[in-house]
Amino acid sequence: MTDRRRVAGSLGDLRSRPREYAKLALRTFLHKRHLDLVADPYPVRIATTLAWLEARTVLDVGANIGQYATALRASGYRDDIVSCEPLSDAFGHLQRRSARDARWEAVRTAVGDAAGSTDINVSANSYSSSLLPMTNAHSDAAPGSEFIAVETVPVTTVAELVAARDIEPERTLLKIDTQGYEAQVLDGAGDLLERFAAVSLELSFVPLYAGQQLFDQLTARLRSGGFTLYGLDAGFGDPRTGRMLQCDGLFVRTALVDRSA
Repeated sequence: MTDRRRVAGSLGDLRSRPREYAKLALRTFLHKRHLDLVADPYPVRIATTLAWLEARTVLDVGANIGQYATALRASGYRDDIVSCEPLSDAFGHLQRRSARDARWEAVRTAVGDAAGSTDINVSANSYSSSLLPMTNAHSDAAPGSEFIAVETVPVTTVAELVAARDIEPERTLLKIDTQGYEAQVLDGAGDLLERFAAVSLELSFVPLYAGQQLFDQLTARLRSGGFTLYGLDAGFGDPRTGRMLQCDGLFVRTALVDRSA
């Protein structure tokens, strides 16, 4: 290395140090409050993947008040979103938010393995509501998530949503956030599941809801269905022990991944 290059490298290091010290101070401040800076946010990675896949629809199952769709919009995704939310209160918020977006449809329904109606357990924090009973592992790790009511809601299936809205699975991300009910949503897709471009869903390492399928079962099912695990994002953890209880997983059709290779 020439002296000139050494000098240039040293100057570069000196210029970067104030920025790194500032980032370190900010991160320390945030960590003390159980927060963090993320250089590559998960919604941005999802939006990037959707653009690479040339996906034109996101089927947002378990939308709550629209957090996932809003994050995708902020990350650059501009195509169609169909958001399904069964709870009346959460749906009201979702409907108002989606009404400002011509390419975002809100549908008040739960999604499962068969159409009809059922009772859903309503959580005090709304987003922990589930068609399944909650376990102590969940309620102990997240005080304030306990069930406080029951609401009767309509149920549809992924297959019915696809047919009713003329959705093309090959250009669609199926996103599932149903608090332990992921397997039933996949069941309701039937043979269409193997046609989706990508699937995003919550993966639990311990039973948070009675009867739910866990990480190993769901990842094995999707792999056998022709998907590759494409990305993971840390989700729900136990603040008492530091153990990760749940994460978000993105699966992309293996044939599409192999195509890029």
